[in-house]
Amino acid sequence: MNFPTIPHESNVVSINVGGRIFQTTKQTLTLAGTDSLLSRLVVTESTRFVDRDPDLFSVLLYILRTGNLPARSRTFDVRDLIDESRYYGIESFLIDSLSNSSQFEPFDLRRSRILRLNGRDSPSTISPTLIGGGLHVAHGSKITSFDWSLRQKSTVLTNFSAVDSLLEISPGVLAAGATDFPGLQIIDLENGGFVRTTLNWEKVARSSSTVQAIGFSPEFLFASFESSRRNSNSIMVYDLSSLLPVSEIDHCEIYGADIDSAIPSTKLRWIQSCNLLMVSGSHTSPSGVNGHIRFWDVRSRNMVWEIKETQDCFSDVTVSDNLSAVFKVGVTSGEVSYADLRSLGNKDPWVCLGEEKKRSLNERRGVGCKIESYGNHVFCSSKGSGVELWTEVITGLLGNASRDVSEERVFRKNSFGKSVDSGENKITGLAFGGNRMFVTRKDQQSVEVWQSPSRGISI
Repeated sequence: MNFPTIPHESNVVSINVGGRIFQTTKQTLTLAGTDSLLSRLVVTESTRFVDRDPDLFSVLLYILRTGNLPARSRTFDVRDLIDESRYYGIESFLIDSLSNSSQFEPFDLRRSRILRLNGRDSPSTISPTLIGGGLHVAHGSKITSFDWSLRQKSTVLTNFSAVDSLLEISPGVLAAGATDFPGLQIIDLENGGFVRTTLNWEKVARSSSTVQAIGFSPEFLFASFESSRRNSNSIMVYDLSSLLPVSEIDHCEIYGADIDSAIPSTKLRWIQSCNLLMVSGSHTSPSGVNGHIRFWDVRSRNMVWEIKETQDCFSDVTVSDNLSAVFKVGVTSGEVSYADLRSLGNKDPWVCLGEEKKRSLNERRGVGCKIESYGNHVFCSSKGSGVELWTEVITGLLGNASRDVSEERVFRKNSFGKSVDSGENKITGLAFGGNRMFVTRKDQQSVEVWQSPSRGISI
């Protein structure tokens, strides 16, 4: 067995915190940065004394050593850890440990907190912060932001009567749009909600255009626009840094009575592993629900593939980079299906994960159901008020690497959070950030925070 070399005595630092002696190395303390109290303790020769809580210090020292929260941290209040981390000058380390997605435990998620909102409006859309596990919530014409510790940071009033699309594109900067108000607004939260600029569909000169969806990649910002006359739509591509228009894709016009030719895309998701943009939209008519799922190469402006949805069209759709698959929840069946990204050339790429039964077109058990992916897992708001968790079961010694594309994959379902089935409890939104899942429900002026008690701390 190889044991770590015991540091030379001169490299060991002893710190007396509130009467308890801690020993660590100079290298560990210098990780805290030159501006922190801990790094200044390195140059002191004798035993250092700090008149602070030793139990809280032990948690922070563990974070400094490993980058992760210890299991015992759940016994502490996050506000106490915040105060201590600021005293020692290592708050950024605490933020990183809380927002680390590797700390996400999907099989042990529990409702840990309710974020109350001011006013009578329920959340219309939510957007996690890019770092820190915080959240932005649109409710009515307002956007309320919560920081990484889930303290309410600010509430700003927008020009919209209701915000339908919201996305943080850089720390403190949001892209926001509405289906009944023209333009995509770039909002600076640090300056009290100041609108930096408004982006529009460049080729619409005679009429305004409204925003149907927002998405982004490391390089680009995407916005799905529909003309005010609702007879044309398009997706604009902007440079994420300069916000200047780069190109236009997926332009559609209504021709004659063919309504399906101009269904706007209402969801945009970037697939990093393929460098493709997935766009999707659906339309309800007397004959049923029809829709499309398209995959675009943004640089060449070519559509790589399209799935036309007619039978059991999606109520919602998402894509998972880690699982290399697209997932949908059927509007008729309410069941989850997947399509392997490697077999999109097939005529019918969908494989149903639930009970595949023929249902009446009028049944529509999946209306309003939401589906999102996070890490190696897929989450779907079930037909009641709970959440279905779908996880792939790896078979064989080599796992995915040895699987034939034609081989059917195996997914296992777990359910949680189900209560009495009631319309007011129906889930309207799912979002993920760091080690947290955020849930919104119909007619509830709040946001639920779910996380693992074994990984989280009291908030």
